[in-house]
Amino acid sequence: MSCQNDQNEDIHVLLDQSKDVDDLIFPVLISILRKEKIQDCLEFLSQSNNQWQDKQEIFLVESQLEVNQETVFFIGKNSIKNLKNFLKKIKKHDFNTRNYSIREYENIKEDLIHKILLDKKIIELLIFLVQLTAFDRRYIQCGSNALHLLVEMRVDLKTQSFQNIKIRNTSLIRANLVRCDLSGSEFENVCIFGINLNQAKLFNCRWKNLSINEEIKLNVHQSSINSVCFSPDGKSLASCSNDKSICLWNIQTGKTMSIFLGKSEVQSLCFSPNGTMLASCSRQFLYLWSLKNRKQIMQLIDHTACIYKICFSPDGITLASSSIEYNSILLWDVKTGQQRAKLDGHSNSVNSICYSPDGTTLASGSDDKSIRLWDVKTGKIKAKLEGHSCAVFSICYSPDDTTLASGSADKSIRLWDVKTGQQKAKLDGHKSSISSVCFSPNGTALASGSYDNSIRLWDVKTAYQIAKLDVHTNIVLSLCFSPDSILLAAGGSDTYISLWNIKKKSNIANLDGHNGIVLSICFSPDSNTLASCSYDKSICQWDFKTGQCKVKSDGHTSTVLSVCFSPDGTTLASGSVDKSIRLWDVKTGQQKANLYGHTHSVNSVCFSPDGNSLASGSEDTYVCIWDVKTKSQKALLAGTTNVRSVYFSPDGTTLASTSSFASIHLWNLKTGQQQAILNGHTNWINTVCFSPDGATLASGSADNSICLWDVKIGQEKVKLNGHSNWVNTVCFSPDGSTLASGSIDKSIRLWDVKTAQQIAILDGHFCSIYSVCFSPDGTTLASGCDDYSIRFWDIKSGQNFHRDSATSYITILRISQNQNFDTTGALILKGEFRDYQGNDLQPFLKSKGSIILENQMEQIQN
Repeated sequence: MSCQNDQNEDIHVLLDQSKDVDDLIFPVLISILRKEKIQDCLEFLSQSNNQWQDKQEIFLVESQLEVNQETVFFIGKNSIKNLKNFLKKIKKHDFNTRNYSIREYENIKEDLIHKILLDKKIIELLIFLVQLTAFDRRYIQCGSNALHLLVEMRVDLKTQSFQNIKIRNTSLIRANLVRCDLSGSEFENVCIFGINLNQAKLFNCRWKNLSINEEIKLNVHQSSINSVCFSPDGKSLASCSNDKSICLWNIQTGKTMSIFLGKSEVQSLCFSPNGTMLASCSRQFLYLWSLKNRKQIMQLIDHTACIYKICFSPDGITLASSSIEYNSILLWDVKTGQQRAKLDGHSNSVNSICYSPDGTTLASGSDDKSIRLWDVKTGKIKAKLEGHSCAVFSICYSPDDTTLASGSADKSIRLWDVKTGQQKAKLDGHKSSISSVCFSPNGTALASGSYDNSIRLWDVKTAYQIAKLDVHTNIVLSLCFSPDSILLAAGGSDTYISLWNIKKKSNIANLDGHNGIVLSICFSPDSNTLASCSYDKSICQWDFKTGQCKVKSDGHTSTVLSVCFSPDGTTLASGSVDKSIRLWDVKTGQQKANLYGHTHSVNSVCFSPDGNSLASGSEDTYVCIWDVKTKSQKALLAGTTNVRSVYFSPDGTTLASTSSFASIHLWNLKTGQQQAILNGHTNWINTVCFSPDGATLASGSADNSICLWDVKIGQEKVKLNGHSNWVNTVCFSPDGSTLASGSIDKSIRLWDVKTAQQIAILDGHFCSIYSVCFSPDGTTLASGCDDYSIRFWDIKSGQNFHRDSATSYITILRISQNQNFDTTGALILKGEFRDYQGNDLQPFLKSKGSIILENQMEQIQN
């Protein structure tokens, strides 16, 4: 067989051939390879059977395994040859040369996992291939792919001996390596999002170029961190605290380079533009520190008032300071230490100051609710910006000097046009006062910190939130971007500094592909794909695991209102304002059929459970039943008003449809006759959904309520109240225990069907919710919104929900997975752990519960 053929051989066929290998050989061989320090497995297996049998017998005696001589002979005569042939083939296969965790191999991998999921012999083989990397470097990629498959299949790997394994170029997302011995292991270019290393043994490891998707926490301060600031070269971070200290951090290692101690709380600090000095303020004093010799070079005394904020001018010649006790701003000559000017105009405390990028203007925000722009040269007020209803706590200029951002106690962020002084946008989302705002140096993002303990990232161009970063347990007081816009530092009242990789903000599950409101979403039966439709007339199919748009279908000539997958997942139906229903080939995205019959907008489409029929509801008051195979109309059910939603019962015998007259119609599909009318809502009904057992029907209405109906008797069982505006969408979880609802009030709510109690509110969207849909496995909820976005929510983490509590659960790219990185009790001795930027991860691992044994030994010696 040629190398090319080996590479192209079906990987499942190749793995299946290994079943002729007795799996007892794997622990025997690994033990011998380790003891004999053998580095060429194939060469060793090519030795004579007598040599191999001798080594087996020694192993079996030493390990005290109860194996008779006949079994040993069987291993020697049969399995060795089969294993040798398998290793020869796998060595040349692309399973040993390519990274199977990338998207290119997604379909191959999914098919493979489906075939081997419960095959114990192949699972044992994969574990052997992982262990083989410890001895034979020629199988590193093969072993890495094997470990990736084991993790993806959720194989129990706890307590495995993975000493000295070498893993590279793969993904180990959510790997459960609890109590594994990974001593001497080498990882390179490995994604370890959400890995569980609790009580693992990590002696002498060499892990490099890791992706962890976690913030790095820096913790030395003993009290609130009032200010953080990156050095101009981005290599250092300065922080100051109420504990009277200033810390200078090395960003690469996460360790402190210097600590400056003062006599009182340090409120604010700022690097000089050339990076040679650091300015700080404590009470009524200003201090200038030399970063070269780490010494104080100047002390300036302010006007008997405590200084709250300081800011260098872009040329580094002037230092501005403001006070919360007096209403003025002072400008200082950095070279002489003399006061150059005093700016008066605010009628209350000045909380924030910021120079424009060109240095000609100084902006200030005050408790008097206003923002003032000062001409630095003349000291005169150039403009007064008003709009906030409470104190302005923070301001920041955009890098291009066109926009000023302000954060206020009124919980809002506002963007102002610097030239006209007019408000350009208002950003809402925080639940409490805004303490800090900061533009990224590239001008694309704005970060905000709040008294609600959260950090939010905003797209400056669209004014939409693109991420919510939750890690702090108290007020976030200060934010600062690194000069390259990649890192965001945050300091808060919880005494921690967190560092975030903002370049990875695309990992937030906020899918952008539509250019209009997302009106309907639907999971494919296998949970791998999500379909969405929009005002932009398009239909998108999203890869659930990667978050990428796989197929975009254009064909409708107007807004697409509804999408639905066929039960076999091969066809997608869509209904549109253009009065048509279209059937699409899921694989290619090409149109298969166009169904015409309605005379007005098609508001809703739904496949029957057997996939033979399709129901459509229209503004023309009719419900049509279509034969999917012949593409012809089977029945026409006459309503009285606009039909907004249709839904088949799980047994396919009944169809529910909604009416603008606040009623629901139940149709007997065998006779085509109406079997019941459900009345109870006081306004039109936007949505209906059957429970999986067919016993209950849920409906959402413009009267802001949800009704649960007993289908058998046609009576209302209970009414769910909580939304403050129209309920646009409802969906049962696959097990029927939970109902999700989405509303114009911008919230998604989860309800316990049995108790009719609200169990959670999911906040994250900032516009009306039009559609919600559970994944078939019930772990994920998708939502479509007025802000053109689709979001995914990890419902499994709902076990942490508190009744009636508002919690945001936007997950990262592996959307259905709640990735909690944990290393509690892991033992680390020597070794090296670095992310792809070269940052030392040991402080981070320690913050996640690891025990650094060197530190403990040093303490014992001291």
